[in-house]
Amino acid sequence: RMVLAAGLQRFLARYPLLMLDFSTSNYREEMMTGVDVAIRFGPPDASSLIIRKLLETPILTVAAPAYLERHGQPQSPHDLVHHEALLFRDPQTGLPFPWEFLRGGEIVRVKISSRLVLDDPSVAVTACVAGQGIFQSLAIGLAPFLARGDLVPILREWSEELYPLYAYHPSRHLPPAKVRAFLDFIQEIAASL
Repeated sequence: RMVLAAGLQRFLARYPLLMLDFSTSNYREEMMTGVDVAIRFGPPDASSLIIRKLLETPILTVAAPAYLERHGQPQSPHDLVHHEALLFRDPQTGLPFPWEFLRGGEIVRVKISSRLVLDDPSVAVTACVAGQGIFQSLAIGLAPFLARGDLVPILREWSEELYPLYAYHPSRHLPPAKVRAFLDFIQEIAASL
């Protein structure tokens, strides 16, 4: 959301006659209601929509430096059971996303308990930056916080899993020029990351 939103002015400058209605939702059933293009992380469902993979991004586990000073640095995924975690709710199931770690083909699933479950990624990152716990999210959304030093990656050797980002559009025929232009634009942004 943030990466795309930061580039929207370039798109509008390139196509001054277009109007863009940019809406965000975590719910798939709302995704294509009255929209030309939808963008979604995760594997696509079986669908009649046209799907274009834009990129893959690592899943990172992060914490604020202040949190790590107070609680120490976990050395393995299993150490996380002794830490405060910030869990992100899966909008499809209503349950927190499970935490998985991948290294050299080995998958480790850790049952994390948390006193704080969130359904908005910006709120979750803000809580993590404030030192409220360890958070697991997509590298693409964490990049500015990592670059500033607000967050630091932990368990990097267990961060081999990649998560895909897709663009969806409803037409199987040649999409309208405005849709093609926007698809090309978001592909351009994805390629620059």
